[in-house]
Amino acid sequence: MSLLRRIFAFEDSHPLLFTQIDFWVFFLLVYAGFCLIVSFRRQRDDGTAAGRARRLWRNGYLFAVSLLFYYKTSGLYVLLLVASTLAGYVSGILLDRWNFDGRQGGKGRRQLRKGLMIAGVAANLAMLCYFKYAYFFTDIFNTVASTRFSIASTILLPVGISFFTFQNISYIVDVFRGKVRHVDNLLDFGFYTSFFPQLVAGPIVRADQFVPQLYKPWFLSRHQFGVAVFWILNGLVKKIVLSDFLAVSFVDRVFDNPTLYTAFENFSALLVYSLQVYADFSGYTDIAIGVAMLMGFYLPDNFRSPYKATNAAGFWKRWHISLSNWLKDYLYIPLGGNRNATWGSFIILGSVMLVVALMARTAWAAWTMAASVALLLAWYMLLPRRRQAMKTNINNFDTMLLGGLWHGASFNFITWGALNGAGILFYKWWKQLGCAARIATLGMLWAMCRLAHGLWPAPLLSMLSFALGAVWVAVSLLETASLLSRRHPGSLSSVFVNNAYTVWNVLLTFVFISFTRLFFRSGSNLDPAGANETAWRTATQMVERIGGRWNLAQIPDIVSHYRSVFILFALGMMIHWLPERFKRRYRLWFARLPLWAMAVAAAAVVVAVMQFSSADLQPFIYFQF
Repeated sequence: MSLLRRIFAFEDSHPLLFTQIDFWVFFLLVYAGFCLIVSFRRQRDDGTAAGRARRLWRNGYLFAVSLLFYYKTSGLYVLLLVASTLAGYVSGILLDRWNFDGRQGGKGRRQLRKGLMIAGVAANLAMLCYFKYAYFFTDIFNTVASTRFSIASTILLPVGISFFTFQNISYIVDVFRGKVRHVDNLLDFGFYTSFFPQLVAGPIVRADQFVPQLYKPWFLSRHQFGVAVFWILNGLVKKIVLSDFLAVSFVDRVFDNPTLYTAFENFSALLVYSLQVYADFSGYTDIAIGVAMLMGFYLPDNFRSPYKATNAAGFWKRWHISLSNWLKDYLYIPLGGNRNATWGSFIILGSVMLVVALMARTAWAAWTMAASVALLLAWYMLLPRRRQAMKTNINNFDTMLLGGLWHGASFNFITWGALNGAGILFYKWWKQLGCAARIATLGMLWAMCRLAHGLWPAPLLSMLSFALGAVWVAVSLLETASLLSRRHPGSLSSVFVNNAYTVWNVLLTFVFISFTRLFFRSGSNLDPAGANETAWRTATQMVERIGGRWNLAQIPDIVSHYRSVFILFALGMMIHWLPERFKRRYRLWFARLPLWAMAVAAAAVVVAVMQFSSADLQPFIYFQF
């Protein structure tokens, strides 16, 4: 009885997480009820009234279960999810009802319909801004107005609010655009907005991807069952064996107090954290995909081996794909995409730059923002042929800035988004350069950095100087070898140089993305009231350590001391870099195992996972977003 009370009653100390036995007891009970509903008086013709009623019972049951699941996760904030669901449901009905073309309803009705769409989107964004950015905006207001206004009551962030508000926005916009019909039953729509496997950490499910599945009969083949079990086990291994172990044994210790650790340990923590956050988030997604598949529903892929990317732009086509696609379709394209820049493009960029300059409270930040504005104006005035490219780049940069801010109300997240945006823009410019221009550009950047470091010996400049020097040497060698190998296309030397260049680009992209995560990790899991100051202090301390003096003689002892961490990190990266066809092969091999062999394999994995589980519960990283 106490177990059932712990599973179904709300307790802050016992949220339902995929890594808890409580969740799997909960899911087994839910799945038993689900199987009874979908199999009761099953008929072949699911187009009949009985078939439609059975689907409604299924969707309504899963809607109720999802609300219970969210209640277990966030308590009375479940009422917020219900209110958001009702608002989205009504908006969809009205948008479809007022779907008049130019010959019907007139311009006034069309404007009314557009206004309803804007109101629905604005309401979702207002709710998100209040719960997620109240402290952030208050801090900005106090700085600009020189006041000491404070929020008296503590605002707790509802788990997964960013995900279900984005789903609601996608539904409202897609109905407005005519990409999907409105869902005419509240139980069906409630199920779409609250489906519990992906409710609190994604992937973000688009209306045009999931709504059609609401009306399909349940079907689960033997092969699909095997694949679903594989995804669940794969996700548990990623989360507990990789992510949690790396976090507890190494990463969290370094980030909690960077000054206690060496430059090598701080740098290693950045690289290891990249694997940790990938294993954590993709592990959740794998489990969500597997659980959903057992119930006959299919969630979109959210990761495609992101650390195989050869540039920053390619990385964001492989990482958190549902968010990247959402931002592209509902932010980047409405801003003008690669066609033009709108007033919104310049307002977003200018607002963020102004806020950063005001909040930083340092002269260098203000001068950096002023110099950026001057460069943009000079580009626009002096290079008219490049104006189109500049407009596209502004839209790209705005998208990454707001993508960073979506993750958290902290300047560290804005910095993280800006660095990723700068990486994408640099790659777009870099691929247009020839061999000599690339070598000369890197040499010039390195010389400028060395000169600046001589005048102002800051750790950041020391770190950048070393990085640019190493990249300059490597690129010079690779570009020269590439030029020579082009004389003999298809030869062994040509293949070797091309592969070497690919490996170099993958490693360089991984290091760059890992460095940007310094600001991502520093701003995570913090009290919003003091997040900016704490996060910036942590990031600054790590940069000072990494950019300071390195004692190379200590590295063998450090690696030996943390050998289990480094071995697991190396194994995790090797598995990640395996060819996709090989991964697909062993996934299908597992799905084809006899049921008894699959059960034995699953039991072995569970036992192995339990050996790595820590005493302290490690929540999924993306729960905070």
